[in-house]
Amino acid sequence: MSKMRIKKGDRVRVISGKDKGKEGKVLRRNPERDMVVVEGVNVVTKHARPSAKNPQAGIIKQEAPVYASKVMLVCPMCGEPTRVARAYLEDGRKVRVCKKCSEIVDKV
Repeated sequence: MSKMRIKKGDRVRVISGKDKGKEGKVLRRNPERDMVVVEGVNVVTKHARPSAKNPQAGIIKQEAPVYASKVMLVCPMCGEPTRVARAYLEDGRKVRVCKKCSEIVDKV
């Protein structure tokens, strides 16, 4: 299990697999399994029975998890998929930095 560099709410691009090139926002992450759920990526059909939460039974389309190694963070400044570096600010806070344009990725 590696260190997960992607957080909930990040904009990511899929770099391999059937959804290669798609972009979306991270909805959930599971660091134990090293997986993330991205909106609009890896959409599967699920057959659901009626329940209190879903009174209308039928076929539901929902996003399934993908491995975090298959997605790259998209830098909000340069708009390119990039690797992430760690840096410390003057006040001691740890932030994520874009490797391509050296801008801070985290919302400070």
